[in-house]
Amino acid sequence: MRVAFVVQRCGVEVNGGAEAHCLQMAQCMSQHWDTEVLTTCALDYMTWENSYPPGLEQAGGTAIRRFPVDQPRDVERFNRLSGELHARQAAATIEEQETWMREQGPVSTALVDYLAAQRDEYDAFIFFGYLYATTYFGLPVVEEKAFLAPLAHEEWTIYFSMWDRFFDRPHQLIFNTSFERDFLHRRFPALRLPGPVVGVGIDPPRTTNPDRFRARYGLHEPFLLYVGRVDESKGCRWLIENFIAARNANTIQTKLVLAGTEVMPIPFHDDVVHLGFIGEEEKWDAMAACDWLVMPSPHESLSMVLLEAWAAGRPAIVTAEADVLTGQCRRANAGLWYRDWAEFEVIWRSTDDETKKRLGEQGRHYVSENYSWERVEEDYLQLLGTPRGTRT
Repeated sequence: MRVAFVVQRCGVEVNGGAEAHCLQMAQCMSQHWDTEVLTTCALDYMTWENSYPPGLEQAGGTAIRRFPVDQPRDVERFNRLSGELHARQAAATIEEQETWMREQGPVSTALVDYLAAQRDEYDAFIFFGYLYATTYFGLPVVEEKAFLAPLAHEEWTIYFSMWDRFFDRPHQLIFNTSFERDFLHRRFPALRLPGPVVGVGIDPPRTTNPDRFRARYGLHEPFLLYVGRVDESKGCRWLIENFIAARNANTIQTKLVLAGTEVMPIPFHDDVVHLGFIGEEEKWDAMAACDWLVMPSPHESLSMVLLEAWAAGRPAIVTAEADVLTGQCRRANAGLWYRDWAEFEVIWRSTDDETKKRLGEQGRHYVSENYSWERVEEDYLQLLGTPRGTRT
């Protein structure tokens, strides 16, 4: 069986959750199917500049086939258009919404043409993420063989009327969480939206070295860790500005470590440590070393980073604005959540080491029981009707 996974960008340097999730699934399922990731040559999700060469690359058992983006995104023009359509969203025509989608990008005519020309050469196409042009313009070309992992959550863009037609096109949907499934059923009450809740597999390393990480960066005291794109939309501005104010007022005594690509400017402060993009080994060392993982993003469909921190035995502090995150914390009994900075500080000040250790161990158990790759593989095999034990 030949299966294509389609996503807006892909590569070992890409640390976006959806993109990493897609690549991991293609690599995992390559044990059973002939898999490829069909994607663009973009690396930067803000500009969609062509950074990778077009063509094939092998990556851990799967192939990545890249196609050039037609043109970079004009961020200022896109932001202006977003503001205009957000203000009159209910009245926006389908043509205006599709213009917005083209400005959102990444538009790759070569990728869409490939889907049209080669659709008979693949048995299934699994699209990751509903929001980008690669999915919106690509999925209808192969809809009779298309599956969609929408990675949807509460955000203004999901209320464009163009989705009412689009979400009826895939053969089935693949939901990350029951929260996502239930949200989409509320959003589209007239649609069937068939498909399973699958999630993702988490594969922690056998050993980590937290002391190596602390020594490398001179972190000799407990620290808060954020892993992911350092972006205002992820809640990072709120987190960093409040942390600096609290540190200057001496109401919190710790450091904040940021591991991820910088999208927004990061203010200089002695106790804010920005590492940039880090590799897998160092990421797991950082998680094992941290006092808390912090997840301030109000918009999440599933936080892989949260699951990884629990797999490393560390507790989490998440924003109460994200129902998915608080739901994960409740089910795992491995994290706490805040509504404002005052509550954040109370969590940091009042939770003793024994409680943090217990939360982390409960998280480790939860991930081990619920997010094994074996279970995820079985769900994907059932989705496409593939018997286990035979490579098709």
